[in-house]
Amino acid sequence: MENGRGDYVVLFPFMAQGHFIPFLSLAQLIQQKGYTVIFINTPLNINNLRKSFPPSRSSAAAIKFAEIPFNAADHGLPPDGENTDSLPYNLIIRFIEITPSLKLPFRKILSDLIYTYGGEKPLCVISDFFFGWAADVAHELGIFHLIFSVAGGFGLACYSSMWLNLPHKETDSVDFLLPDFPEAGRIHVTQTTPGMLTAGESDPITIFQQKNFISWANSDGFLLNTVEEIDELGLIYFRRKLGIPVWGIGPLLLSEVDRARTGRQSTITPQQCVQWLDKKDPKSVLYISFGSQNTIPASQMMKLAKALDSSDRNFIWVVRPPLGFDIKAEFVAEEWLPEEFLKRINEQKRGLIISRWAPQVEILAHKSVAAFISHCGWNSVLEALKHGVPVIGWPIGADQLYNAKFLVEIARICVEVARGINFEAAEEDIVEKIEMVMGEKGEEIRRRCLEIKDVVKDAIRDEEGYKGSSVKAVEELLVAAWKKKTTGATK
Repeated sequence: MENGRGDYVVLFPFMAQGHFIPFLSLAQLIQQKGYTVIFINTPLNINNLRKSFPPSRSSAAAIKFAEIPFNAADHGLPPDGENTDSLPYNLIIRFIEITPSLKLPFRKILSDLIYTYGGEKPLCVISDFFFGWAADVAHELGIFHLIFSVAGGFGLACYSSMWLNLPHKETDSVDFLLPDFPEAGRIHVTQTTPGMLTAGESDPITIFQQKNFISWANSDGFLLNTVEEIDELGLIYFRRKLGIPVWGIGPLLLSEVDRARTGRQSTITPQQCVQWLDKKDPKSVLYISFGSQNTIPASQMMKLAKALDSSDRNFIWVVRPPLGFDIKAEFVAEEWLPEEFLKRINEQKRGLIISRWAPQVEILAHKSVAAFISHCGWNSVLEALKHGVPVIGWPIGADQLYNAKFLVEIARICVEVARGINFEAAEEDIVEKIEMVMGEKGEEIRRRCLEIKDVVKDAIRDEEGYKGSSVKAVEELLVAAWKKKTTGATK
């Protein structure tokens, strides 16, 4: 960290790619408002980010980095276990459970920053929703604190309510209402995660989740990477549940260039993708991706490939080794795809298989893309909403299950084809859902997508005489932070 004075904001995201992306977008937004941003994370993550986002030479607002000490081996994690992208599911759970051990080093970093800035406290601390305990640390030092959720309002509301109430444990029915969020409608037992099914009073992840969710109410405000007009139910839930200001400040998304700078470089250039898409008719291509940390079982991968064969639609498919294999390993098409599948699609020039990473922003923005088979992770959902692309939902776990519910029942731009890793979607059903969205029956979904695209665009519009809802929300939270700082009052 460099010595200096001035107004600064501290950001502390959870150690996962899906969290870094919106936090870095938030950092850029805050920087544009004239503040210096101090981005806190563990050494390995900071080292990677520092190379990609070098400190500004300007003494004005900049994004700077501070390392929080962390030794993965001390917690039974592999040496490079500082980011969930490098960990299997069981160790991701372990990683989440041990995050409160960062509380004391986080306090020291804040104290050191205040000393470095000549006694000047940060305008506010914005921590990840996994770090509810950070509010106590900030308030102890007299600092305004905000929780930032990288998830959407509705999906996170359902996910939180499920963990807090465990309603599936109280009924033999296959579906049920959430006791504190009945507006969400009925939840089906297939929308519970494996962790929820084994949850209990002595279960470590249950204890962590419930304690963490409750701790959010100790913060001075709650930020969601969403748009008020399309996610009103989720925001209503948290306003009612937490009793603190709740702001929708999205969509916060990185450009493809900045996304690549975080270490997620594609195995194909955006230019190559665009050139391939340029040769296709408008609204003729299906894009398929299951996000940065998800994959599907080998049996489902085979069925999806056969469905693509049968559908005769153009497609781009981002592939990774199936469930049970190293997700970071090379994809062996001959082992996990039908015989001569690659040969057929190459000869027909209708399919593009991309290993591990693709320039998703450019793909979704292209006029040739008609639909998106997605795991319904919130970053991907926002990108689809922003570009007006209908979704075929294939949620894997966590809040993805409820994001899919949101897209189907509230946004009405999605049909769901599979759910969780144990759901066996039939080849014929996959083809049917593809045609339902890309064919004549999908006209209403496509119309609705364009409506939501305009709403999302409007939320971040900032021009003379008009400010969108997300622009106003950011201004309101900064004003709230300034009031707290100038009066010296904290929650």
